[in-house]
Amino acid sequence: MRVLIGCETSGVVRLAFANLGHDVWSCDLLPADDGSNRHIRCDIRDILDDGWDLLAVMHPPCTRLCNSGVRWLKVPPPGRTREEMWAELDEGAALFSACWNAPIERVAIENPVMHHYAKDRIVNYQAPAQTVQPWWFGNEAFKATSFYLRNLPSLVATNRLTPPKSGTDEHKRWSRVHRATPGPDRWKIRSRTYPGIADAMAAQWGGHALEVAA
Repeated sequence: MRVLIGCETSGVVRLAFANLGHDVWSCDLLPADDGSNRHIRCDIRDILDDGWDLLAVMHPPCTRLCNSGVRWLKVPPPGRTREEMWAELDEGAALFSACWNAPIERVAIENPVMHHYAKDRIVNYQAPAQTVQPWWFGNEAFKATSFYLRNLPSLVATNRLTPPKSGTDEHKRWSRVHRATPGPDRWKIRSRTYPGIADAMAAQWGGHALEVAA
């Protein structure tokens, strides 16, 4: 299958699909962390019409879309204006809409729970199909991840672990993505896809696409 992994620089999801033989490319405005020649640097909207069989957008800009940041639309952070916040909301919704309504048969988009201002701006908005955790797929970590799916099945857990008790050192270790030290690379640490989830995407979504096409 021709697969486009949008808004990814880590290459984790791209490699999972490549390992199963798919013709897969990642795309982002930034270069690929692994220096791969199967990474396209551009606005993803420029290549949505290029004949893809499956689109998985992993980390679209969601700061202004997610429910956790809705407060900034009313009282912006220091040094920013309400106009800038709302303009960023409009741009984030436009990007999500373009990917969600792309002329591609199968689409998956990762995004946190959205507030109603975002939902109102997204063309053909639908609620996320599911929310998963890395520990469902063998990775010792907490990170709720919601997927919006079109013509793709919900992911099925492959190696469900038992989470540690709250307050323990092990629980803190599993929560490291939420406890990442503030800094210029914090967004990259928090957005990186866990390999267990990436492998499940490639096996289950890629496999489903091939079964349907057969």
